[in-house]
Amino acid sequence: MQRILVTGSTGNLGRAVVATLTTKGVHVLAAARNPGKVVPSAGIEPIAFDYVAPATHAAALRGVTGLFLLAPPLDPEAPAKLNPVIDLAKARGLQHIVLVSALGVDAVEEAPLRVVERHLLASGVPHTILRPNFFMENFSTGFLAPMLKQGGILLAAADGKTTFISVADIAEVAATAFVKGLTSRQYNLTGPAALDHRTVTAIISKLSRKPITYQAIPEEAMFRGLRGTGMPEGAVQYVGVLYRAVRAGYAATVTTDVETVTGRKPIPFEAFASQNAAAWA
Repeated sequence: MQRILVTGSTGNLGRAVVATLTTKGVHVLAAARNPGKVVPSAGIEPIAFDYVAPATHAAALRGVTGLFLLAPPLDPEAPAKLNPVIDLAKARGLQHIVLVSALGVDAVEEAPLRVVERHLLASGVPHTILRPNFFMENFSTGFLAPMLKQGGILLAAADGKTTFISVADIAEVAATAFVKGLTSRQYNLTGPAALDHRTVTAIISKLSRKPITYQAIPEEAMFRGLRGTGMPEGAVQYVGVLYRAVRAGYAATVTTDVETVTGRKPIPFEAFASQNAAAWA
């Protein structure tokens, strides 16, 4: 039986990966800074893991066959945190690393996640690189959810379109990669359609039966709002880079990689919003 260490196991994507792997009969070590937040069950073993506490890495990697590697969100220091884990995984002879990167970073060599990609590629460890677009869950439980509950989204996205993808689809690709041994592969993961934020908020407004709007704002105004939430400056600037890509049209790419790997099309935003309408009630 495969034993897969899943980092970020208490976040939106990590939880989905843990659940999907267990349905496929994989034993999961659910890594978290506070493993008490992980609910143990059949096939799920909570374990302590913290990128800034190297002493936790060796114990977490002991006896595992594969690693689902997910950087902390919006972290410009991702290479300093992930690359040593890749090196340790190599030393331990891990059979497979699935790395979550981000759509488009392969075109920007200095991007933090591209630096991690390059390190993994050079390591020689059998690997799969996933580059998903923005998560649909950002609207239901992520950083945009509080704005929606207050009646609208304010972002420096202009009229740029994004092929939002659900973490359920990303998790299915990741789990399939482990189970089928899809190594030396790189997948760009998107939803089925490019939508701007006005369209997204109109869908959410209709399903939640609440008046929800989108307002395009200047980048500096977005920065002020993010700083006001206590977001670290490095993360604020990271968000700026992401929404510059949206405004430039780079997030509107549609790929078929989800269907190629899983055999089914990714979830449309309308279906996702219908399933999660209670989040905006």
